[in-house]
Order: sequence, then C-alpha cells, then structure tokens
Amino acid sequence: MAAAPRAPLPLALLVVSAALLAGASLSPAVEAGAFDVRRHLSTVTRYDVARGSNSVVSAPSMSDECRVIHLNLVARHGTRAPTKKRIKELDRLAVRLKALIHEAKQAPESDSMKNIPSWIKGWESPWKGRVKGGELVSEGEEELYNLANRVKERFQGLFDEEYHPDVYSIRATQVPRASASAVAFGLGLLSGKGKLGPVKNRAFSVLSESRASDICLRFFDSCETYKDYRKRKEPDVEKQKEPILEHVTSALINRYHLNFTTQDASSLWFLCKQEASLLNITNQACQLFNEAEVSFLEWTDDLEGFVLKGYGESINYRMGLPLLKDVVQSMEEAIIAKEENHPDGTYEKARLRFAHAETVVPFSCLLGLFLEGSDFEKIQREESLDIPPIPPQGRNWKGSVVAPFAGNNMLALYQCPRKTGGSKISQDQKNSYFVQVLHNEAPVSMPGCGSKDFCPFEEFKEKIVEPHVKHDYDALCKIRPVAREEPSSFSSRMWNFVLGLFSQNGDKKTEL
Repeated sequence: MAAAPRAPLPLALLVVSAALLAGASLSPAVEAGAFDVRRHLSTVTRYDVARGSNSVVSAPSMSDECRVIHLNLVARHGTRAPTKKRIKELDRLAVRLKALIHEAKQAPESDSMKNIPSWIKGWESPWKGRVKGGELVSEGEEELYNLANRVKERFQGLFDEEYHPDVYSIRATQVPRASASAVAFGLGLLSGKGKLGPVKNRAFSVLSESRASDICLRFFDSCETYKDYRKRKEPDVEKQKEPILEHVTSALINRYHLNFTTQDASSLWFLCKQEASLLNITNQACQLFNEAEVSFLEWTDDLEGFVLKGYGESINYRMGLPLLKDVVQSMEEAIIAKEENHPDGTYEKARLRFAHAETVVPFSCLLGLFLEGSDFEKIQREESLDIPPIPPQGRNWKGSVVAPFAGNNMLALYQCPRKTGGSKISQDQKNSYFVQVLHNEAPVSMPGCGSKDFCPFEEFKEKIVEPHVKHDYDALCKIRPVAREEPSSFSSRMWNFVLGLFSQNGDKKTEL
C-alpha cells in the first residue's frame, strides 16, 4: 500500500495561526543566545551544529572483548555553495527588494521607512555575478577531513593496515561536490601514511560510476517510478506549505510595512539559511523572522524532505535497495574472511561512500531511523505514515539531524567471542558478529532490533534487511535492466564527459 501523507489543512491552519500569534509576543527578531537559528536550517545545517544538537543518547552495550572488523560509511557531501538555480533566485530577490524599497519611499506615510532593517536598503547577493555554483566550500572540506580523523580515532586498529584500494574502498558519485568530499575525507584518513609534503600525505583512489548506471549511490536517477511519484507529489507539498508561508508573509508585511509576496518570504527564508550556514550571518535575513516563524518554516522544509525523500512513500526508500544489499554483502564478505582466517591486508576493512541527501535519507529509512512510536511496524506492513508533527509538538524527523551537510550513517561490524550469549548465530561460525549503527557518529537504537544499538548480524538481516530485499529494484522502478558498469576508467570518464556536453541542456533536478 502506498504511504501517502495525510494532514487536514484546515486544522493545520488553525494550529499555525495560534502558534504564530503566540510567537508574535516574542522578540520580533531571533535573539542571539536565546535561540540559535543555525540549529533550525533543515538540510542546510552545518555538520558541527547538527552534531552539537544531536539529542540521541545510547549507553555502551558492547563487550570489551568485541572488536570492529569492518566499517560501512554512507555520507552526504559537505557544506556547499548555492546552486546556479538558487544564485539566480537570490539575484531576483535583490531586484525585488530594491523595488519594494522604492515603493515604500513613495508612500505618503512619513514613517513608512522607519521599520525597514537597514541591511535591506541596497542589499545585493553575496553570490552576485557567479555563473557556477554547488561546489564544496572550504567549510565542507573541513567537515569531511575532521570526520575522517574522528573515525580513525574511534575505530583504532581498523585503519592500521597499509593503504590499498581493495582494503579501504572509497567511492563517490560523479557530482564534483561528492567526489571532493571523498578526497577531503581521504586526506584526513591517510594523513601521515605517505611521503607527499610536510604532512606526509599519500595518493589514494576514489571510484565512481557513471550517473546512468550508478544505482548504488544515485538510484534516484534511474528509478522512473520515483521520478513519476515526485513529479505528481510536488504540487501537493507546495499546497501543504501554503498556510504557513501565507501567515509568515502577512506577519512580515505588518512588521516591516513592505508589500512582500509569499515568493518573497520563501526567498528570504532561503537567504537566511544560506547566510547562517555559509557566512555565519544571523542578524540580517534570519532576524526578519521570530522564533515561532523559524520553527514553522523549518517544518515546511522537513515536510518536503519527508514526503519527497523519506517515509512519505515507500518507493522513496525502497529504491535504495542496491545500496542496502551492497552494505550487507560487504559485511558478509568480512565475516567469511574472519572465519577462514584470511591474513590482514587481503580483505576489505572499510567501504566509504560519498553522495547526496537523496542517498542518505532513503538509506536511513531502510534502517528504520527517526520514526515515531509504532511506525516501524507500519512501514514493515507498507502502511501509510502521518506527516511529522507540526510545531510546537516535538518530532523525530528533523532535516537538520537526518541529513545535514556531511550527515552520515556508519555501520560498524564487530566480532565477539562466541560465548556472547543469547545471539542468533550460524552454528558453523567460530565467533558472534554484531552490527552497530551510528548516525552522525552517535549510536542509534534500531526499532527492528528490539531498540538495541548493538544488533546480532543475523537478527539485523532477518528483522531489518529481509523485509526490504523481497523487492527487486528493476521491478520497483519499472526500468529495463541496464548492464552495470565497473568503476570508471579514465577513458570511460572522458567518454561520459563528452556525452554530458551534449546533454547538459536537458532538465536536471538539483541534488542536495
């Protein structure tokens, strides 16, 4: 059964009205110290801010006798610049603000300019004149570089082997910000392991497949069923967001005496997110909104992510099956290597992947993370889920936690002595194997594994993986099977580049 979100708009409108009226009694601006807007930017949130606001608490549950033998990482790229499409939106906003200021100056009321923030007068986009966008910025490089150093510290012993691409596999999509994130991570992971430069760097391999065949990290590109669902559902999401945008717009008009439209309010909210995340500026666009308005605007972004990328429809995450299978296969191969006493350096110890929010969000859903109450049982039965609770109610689904910049899921495979009791293991194995899931480096409980964060591998497969793998990617996505390509060689990348030159004028969705 399709998991269609349901929300009675009239009731939602009443809730929004009451909450925004309550918020009007607060300071008309977001006050520093009392409320940090940088924690409420949905998927535009910086990774260090997201980690600081992570409320997930999990007590250590593994024995000291257990040791990690393999690591899977699925990470979003780091903080990036606005895309070319969004840069044009900000250029249009600058023109629009100038027109509104001119209109206000012509108004007969003598105090019409008094309430207008000074920064709006003459404002121009910080990205004015840019014809390219979406690249990984220096803050994003640091996010992945620092993440690598923490991973290396956390899983001591796992990365002691001399580097080989078959032992430490690093993969990325062909989108530059994803591959650049892989490079930044690799520099941190392998710093001091080579002979290049004063910090003794070393070269390493980053593998990628063409966009046309990468169903492991870019499954959303090849899934026609998903693209059809998204195209149909996007107008509905916009309608669900309308009541909040209309109320926020009305509040802005009353507060600043400028004739804002809902498009203006939407663009100003986008500007707020870019300023706060990329420039650490919170006293301009963000200060236009009060605390309640920020919370509701954040919810509209989270709603969009839930419906179009998350639990809003099962195709959103079921299309990530190739990635889930790849993760499980890598763990099974590591277990075989251990059981057969393969020497270190002859088998893979880590598979490290760098992609997009459209990759990380479905993968989190396949693991059953960020659900409310009994929702895990519902998705196992393919029943519909409610949309995330509207503020001021709390919710588990927050884009700032689910998929901030550099947001990630790690699955650490542990080998424990067979005496570890009560676990379901194969009788021919000498040891017990457990999976620990970490989201943004914090251990998280798995609903499918009795809400434990340390799950027996066989139970992980039976309770979490198998209900999904009964489906088939090609059947779900209604596509003809395409021959999988090996990670691309230089010649194949050049051919893909030439093909891209002829197709770059086609319609493209912007990946987050």
